[in-house]
Amino acid sequence: MIMNRPSTAILILNWNGASLLREFLPSVVEGTNPTIATVIVVDNGSDDDSRDVLTKDFPSVRTMFLDKNYGYAEGYNKAVRQLSDEFKYVVLLNSDVAVQAGWVEPLVDFMDKHTEVGACQPKILSYLHPTQFEYAGASGGFIDRNGYPYCRGRIFNHCETDKGQYNNAMPVFWATGAALMVRPEVYLEVGGLDAGFFAHMEEIDLCWRIHLAGLQVWVVPQSVVYHLGGGSLPAENPRKTYLNFRNNLLLLHKNLPDATRHRKLLKRRLLDTLAWFKFVCTLDMKNAAAIWRAHRDFRKMSSTYTTHPDVDILDTRKDTRDNIVWDYFVKGRRTF
Repeated sequence: MIMNRPSTAILILNWNGASLLREFLPSVVEGTNPTIATVIVVDNGSDDDSRDVLTKDFPSVRTMFLDKNYGYAEGYNKAVRQLSDEFKYVVLLNSDVAVQAGWVEPLVDFMDKHTEVGACQPKILSYLHPTQFEYAGASGGFIDRNGYPYCRGRIFNHCETDKGQYNNAMPVFWATGAALMVRPEVYLEVGGLDAGFFAHMEEIDLCWRIHLAGLQVWVVPQSVVYHLGGGSLPAENPRKTYLNFRNNLLLLHKNLPDATRHRKLLKRRLLDTLAWFKFVCTLDMKNAAAIWRAHRDFRKMSSTYTTHPDVDILDTRKDTRDNIVWDYFVKGRRTF
């Protein structure tokens, strides 16, 4: 008798994260049905004791060892390319994520029934504060007309308490890279994660390209995971400020058509100037300098992206909010 192979690969990219493997991998292994999904740790050239931890503590977990650290985006790109013929779905799962038992089934069931959906995410709650939504994705991501990302359950740095208010599955603009299920053929067709982003917003860029390919992105809150998050770059760290501002400009430059790109980038850069002025007024010169560097490096990098789409989906989507900066800072709106 031929046994059915698992349809899904749970890909956990690891780089020098032996302590995270010890803390979070047991939850993923125990909470994942092996007849549905295979847990695979993709080691990105670690030089700590990650290999020993995987060999001794998790002998049943499948591993893939890359020859060097290719970074977040290219590490996942290599893994998906290698596994694309073996699995129907892949889940990019951060190494600092714990899961509820049975978390994979709702995602697989949903994707099986909705072939028009290219990617989806579970509900993301905080590992440290389990009754709160977590910053990186909450219950589905959106973006306003100026390019500012926000979520059902999180606007800027304000995370709501989960009271079941966002438990309905629905189409979203972007799904979090902390727990992103995607069809591998779609992932590869649209180009995978953009290594030029390095970190932050690369999953929004990927989801934007999935939309441009004519497919949808959804959140499926019947699946729940818990994300630690924020460990590498806490809020208002100048490096995080730099990446967020630079990558947001790249996101708009790459994915907006000629007809609206220049106008929207000009408006966005004016808004960024206000953020720079705020940091200067509060004598936070490191973050002010990070914004200046972000704009300088954006100008250098923008010339490497020479192709642009024909349609502005920010203007065509009915769920695009006009200006969450105004809503949040002026009108005091803190919830989705």
